[in-house]
Formats: sequence, structure tokens, C-alpha cells
Amino acid sequence: MAYDNKKDAKDKIRIDITDGFAVERALKKFKRLCDAYGIVKEYRAREAYKKPSVKQKEKLEDAEKRRKKTNSKTSRGSKKI
Repeated sequence: MAYDNKKDAKDKIRIDITDGFAVERALKKFKRLCDAYGIVKEYRAREAYKKPSVKQKEKLEDAEKRRKKTNSKTSRGSKKI
């Protein structure tokens, strides 16, 4: 990941731990921040190379799934007797 300012990259995720701060709580906070910044998602995306054609195909398949899900939800509630 390239950043304009090295300080920004270093200070993205920072957790200050004091004496009364539990380790479990710090880990939970760290994981939450990682999710918020999308670090895990980006890591998994960069883990293996995908050809642009494969990315486009997956994108279209995901859109079709969402469309089917939305249509099935709306058709259930609109049945009239």
C-alpha cells in the first residue's frame, strides 16, 4: 500500500494500552479497526492474482445473486388474494 505520508500509514491503527486495559479488549479493538479500514479484505484480495476477466465474471455473478434475492423478497410480500 502506497501512502503519501509515511506518518499516515504508521498511525492508521494505533491502540494505546494503559495499566487497566485488558488484553482481550485491546485485541477486540484492533480487530474492529482492521475491519473498519478494510485491511483483511485487501489482504485476501492481494493474496492471489485474479485475471480481470475473472473479476468481471464474479462481479456479474454477485450482482445476479443480489438481484434474485431482492426479487424473491419483494415477490413474497406482494401476493394478493
